[in-house]
Amino acid sequence: MINLIAVLVAIASVLAALGHVGYLALLNNAANKRAGGAPVAEYVRSRWPIAGGATAASLLAWLFTSGSTGMDILAIVLAAGSGVVSVKALQSTQAKYRSGG
Repeated sequence: MINLIAVLVAIASVLAALGHVGYLALLNNAANKRAGGAPVAEYVRSRWPIAGGATAASLLAWLFTSGSTGMDILAIVLAAGSGVVSVKALQSTQAKYRSGG
C-alpha cells in the first residue's frame, strides 16, 4: 500500500515539475521571438536551475519507489518536496508574467 502511495506522489511530482519546465520553455520561446523580450529571457534563464533541480529530484523519487518500504517513505518525502517547489515556482512565474484580466 505504501508503495502505491509513493508511486502516485512521485508521478504527481514529475507532472508538476514538467509543467514548470514546459511553462518556462513557452515563456522563453515567446520572449526570444519578441523585440524587447530580453528581460523575460534573462528571468527564464535564472529559473532553469530551479526547474531542472526539481525535475531531477522528482525523477529520483520515482526511481526510489522501486525499493523497500524505507525507500518508499524517502520517495514520498522527496517527491512531495520537489512537487511543492515546482508548484510554488510555477505560481511565482505565472504571477509575474500573467497577462489579461
